[in-house]
Amino acid sequence: MWLGNFNLVLPDQVIESGSVRIEDGVIAEIRDEPVAAAVIDGEGRLLMPGFVDLHGDMIEREIAPRPNADMPIDFGIHELDKKLAAHGVTTAYAAVSFATESVYGHVRSLETTSAVIEGINRLRDSLLIDHRVHARYEITNVGASGTLERLLEAGEIDMVSLTDHTPGQGQYNNIEAYVLSMSERRSISVETAQEMIAKRIEMRKNPDIETRLKEIVALSQKHGLSLASHDDDSIEKVIEMQELGVTISEFPVTMAAADEAVRRGLTTLMGAPNALRGGSMSGNLSALDAARAGLLTTIAADYHPAAFVPALFKLAEVVPGGLPAAVAMATSNAARSAGMMDRGAIGIGQRADLVVIEPGDVHRIRATFRDGRFVYSDGTLHPLRAMAA
Repeated sequence: MWLGNFNLVLPDQVIESGSVRIEDGVIAEIRDEPVAAAVIDGEGRLLMPGFVDLHGDMIEREIAPRPNADMPIDFGIHELDKKLAAHGVTTAYAAVSFATESVYGHVRSLETTSAVIEGINRLRDSLLIDHRVHARYEITNVGASGTLERLLEAGEIDMVSLTDHTPGQGQYNNIEAYVLSMSERRSISVETAQEMIAKRIEMRKNPDIETRLKEIVALSQKHGLSLASHDDDSIEKVIEMQELGVTISEFPVTMAAADEAVRRGLTTLMGAPNALRGGSMSGNLSALDAARAGLLTTIAADYHPAAFVPALFKLAEVVPGGLPAAVAMATSNAARSAGMMDRGAIGIGQRADLVVIEPGDVHRIRATFRDGRFVYSDGTLHPLRAMAA
C-alpha cells in the first residue's frame, strides 16, 4: 500500500511530496515524489512516526473520572486506548504507581494498580495501539515492593521508575510552598497539611528502604527492563541513580541535574505539557529551557497526550535540527531509550506506526496508523482506491 504526496518527517530531514510504501505492517520503500499507485493522497500534510509515550498518567482518570465515581477497569483501558490513538500515540507506557499510602486514594492502591496492570496485559491483543506497563515504585512505600516483585517475575512489567516524593527534595524541595499547595488542592487546613507532610518525611527514615530498592533494581535488571529515576534535583542524585543502574532521568528538576544526566549518557525525559506551556507546574526546570541547552532527549505525555503535537512544533523552534529533531524526541529517541529498535522513525524496515498532521493555527491530527492500519481517522483522508496490504 502506498501513502503518497505527504511531507515526510524523516530522522534528519523533511521530504516534500514524498511517498511511503507499507508491506506487512512495515515500511518497505520511501520515495521523494508522489506515486501514481498511492492508495491515499496526503495533499501535502505531514507524515511522521507514531508517538512513543514512555510516561502517561492518564489511566487513573479513566477508571475514576471523579472522586467516588469508579468505572470498570477494562472499560477505562479501552477508553484510554481510543483517546491515545486519536492523539497520535502508537506505543504507550501506562505509568502506574505502587503505594501503600497515596493522596490519590484507592486508584493508586496496590489492589487497583495490580488490577490495572493485569488488565492491560490481558487486553493487549485487542487494543488499537501497543500498550505497555511503566511501574512507578515509590521507594518510601516498602510495603509495595512485594507486589511489584510478583508482577515483575510474572512478566507483567515493561519499565520501572524509582520515585521519591518525600517533601524537602526532588519535585517538592520547597516545603513551605508544598504545604500551601497541598492545603489548597485538598481543601484542608495548613496544620493538617503540615502533619501529613511530616509523616511522609518520617517515612523516609525507614531502614528497609535501601534494601528493598536494591532488590527491585536487581529484579528489573534480571528481566532486562529500562530503569528510570524521577525528579533528580542535583548532580549527586544523578550520580547515585546512575550507579544503581538507571539509564533514564525523568523530569529532572534543575538544569544542573539535566546537564549531569546528559554528560553521563543518560536519557532525559520531560513532559510535553511542560514544553507546550513553557514551564513546569511546580516551578521546576522548563522543558523548553532544557531543549535550548541541548539537555532534553525525549518528551512524554505525562498527564496530557494532546500536548504532544503542539509541543513538538514549539520545540522545533528552539532545537538545532528543527522539526525532525523535535519529532525524534517523541518517537525514535523515546523508543531507543526503552530498547525498542523496530519503531519510532520513517525508515525502511521500521513498523508502519504513523501519524498524519495538518499544520495550522491549531495543528490537527487527521489519522493514526498502527502497523499500516488505520486506528484513528477524522474522515479527512479519502482513499483513492480500495485499501490493499
